[in-house]
Amino acid sequence: MEKLSGFEFWRKTLKEARYVLAPMVDQSELAWRMLSRRHGAHLCYTPMLHAKVFVKQANYRRENFYNEVCEKDRPLITQFCANDPDVFLQAALLAQDHCDAIDLNLGCPQMIAKRGHYGAFLQDEWELLEKMVSLANEKLSVPITCKVRVFKEIEKTVQYAQMLEKAGCQLLTVHGRTKEQKGALTGIASWEHITAVRKAVNIPVFANGNIQHLSDVERCIQETGVQGVMSAEGNLHNPALFEGCSPPVWEMAEEYLEIVKQHPPCSLSYVRGHLFKLWHHTLQIYQDLRDKLGKVKTLEGLAEVSRELKQHCQKEIAEGKNGREHASDLPFPHWICQPYVRPEPKPQITNGYCWGSKVKEMLCQKRELENVDGAADTLSQNKQEKRSCNPHKTFSPDQKPKYLKCEQCGNPKGNKCVFNLCRACCKKKAFKEVADCQSHGLRFKTKAEKRKAEEEEEEEEEEQRKNMRKESSGMEPNSCSPQTGPDLSPDLQAQSSA
Repeated sequence: MEKLSGFEFWRKTLKEARYVLAPMVDQSELAWRMLSRRHGAHLCYTPMLHAKVFVKQANYRRENFYNEVCEKDRPLITQFCANDPDVFLQAALLAQDHCDAIDLNLGCPQMIAKRGHYGAFLQDEWELLEKMVSLANEKLSVPITCKVRVFKEIEKTVQYAQMLEKAGCQLLTVHGRTKEQKGALTGIASWEHITAVRKAVNIPVFANGNIQHLSDVERCIQETGVQGVMSAEGNLHNPALFEGCSPPVWEMAEEYLEIVKQHPPCSLSYVRGHLFKLWHHTLQIYQDLRDKLGKVKTLEGLAEVSRELKQHCQKEIAEGKNGREHASDLPFPHWICQPYVRPEPKPQITNGYCWGSKVKEMLCQKRELENVDGAADTLSQNKQEKRSCNPHKTFSPDQKPKYLKCEQCGNPKGNKCVFNLCRACCKKKAFKEVADCQSHGLRFKTKAEKRKAEEEEEEEEEEQRKNMRKESSGMEPNSCSPQTGPDLSPDLQAQSSA
């Protein structure tokens, strides 16, 4: 079957999708995609997958992708983050038979993307991106798409989009914010940038940013002329956003939990995250249930907390309360699905400290772990995976082996370190003293000796070259002429003299 491209791909494969569920890490899993499709989403993306891990680990592929293969979950686009053309291609080849397109994530602005060198932190490496997109476009049996963030300059953003189109991108999603606009600095997305990109390219364009209600979707399409609109946070707080309605939160929560049971397995952390988003405004009031929601370790426990929240809300309704006694700035009662608007960042106070960061430092403390002896239902998914690989592994601090401390900083020292230090302190000392430490893989002395030997060898060679030049300059002009000494035969001497 011939691979479709551009607008033909959008019309035939994506069925002219206008309402799009965004790719969200740990949040756009199969159950949530199915809920969103029920309530108006035309097209869904998988959560962002790490291409390198996807290629190397069969468990990762199974748990994050193959387990979620569902015939009803189409059209579907699989998104990868990557920074290597060959690795990206390998991952895409493993996924292409189970989706309708492969998307390259060039929009993630988080610190983990900066450390991993992917997402929006590749947007200045046009040569690399061109190679990644063109190779995927050439080798894959499905189209390649990209999701990007904008530059501050509209002109540079347009050139960026045109470069990706030329490389082979068949559909472009433009998030109208720069990579610096995140968290408290998120701000308003620029539809002006999106409009400029849409006019400059000849492929379908999806817009992302500022979408909280269905009216925002329609207004965005009218103002920018894009083919579709993508929603992330707006959808998380109201899965019925694309239907243009705002149902009671418990209706969406109950429906979602029912879908989770129909499509196992689903990570408990995903379910908990969705309930926190759905019940966000109500949990600001019932703090005890907020803490309980964060501690329960089973799906039924999460469902029970949701039922308790429902009962509190219905009690308020029966008492004739309007639901705005605690939050007068909300457009609807707190039990109605509605967007969450981030508060503006607080101004800095004396000594350079920000009020918001001090509050965050006081409130955002980690909960203490319960049952640290490691009962299966109390461990995180990551620790459960480690336990499955090593049944004797312990997570209790009391049972962990005690490590000898570094003599300088107190961190665990290297077991065979020649200086009895941790690696950081050992590196400083070894550098200063020009010494080696086999335990930490430091070879300052070896490298210094090697450099010295190379320098001496170079000096020797240079000296030999000088001597040769002196010898050649001191030779007689006719030194190369044939010899006529006594060793020559009489005949040869006669021929030489002649």
